Amino acid sequence: MRARVPKGVGGNPQNMNSMIRQAQKMQDQITELQEDIEGREFSTTAGGGAVELVMTGKKTITSLKLKPEVVDPEDIEMLQDLIISAVNEAVAQIEQTTEDEMSKITGGVSLPGLF
Repeated sequence: MRARVPKGVGGNPQNMNSMIRQAQKMQDQITELQEDIEGREFSTTAGGGAVELVMTGKKTITSLKLKPEVVDPEDIEMLQDLIISAVNEAVAQIEQTTEDEMSKITGGVSLPGLF
């Protein structure tokens, strides 16, 4: 018994070439988007604006501003928590932006290892 393959699926060289071109185009778009996101800056605040943080798409902190009233030598833990919160929020923004914009290119299909 032989399995039937639907028309247009299988060894047609034109289909394979078209698929390869589409995959290459998608790969180029993904690379371009990754470079674009890496060049962007993402800003966030914590503690009602007491901590302001700017991070690049490469997840490098470029700016950290603290309001004087948040610097309390008696409560270093609060300041640490605010900074951690701001960093985590910036990273989450970068990852969400990457995921949202990548899904536009991939049509919502998850491509493990690409982003």
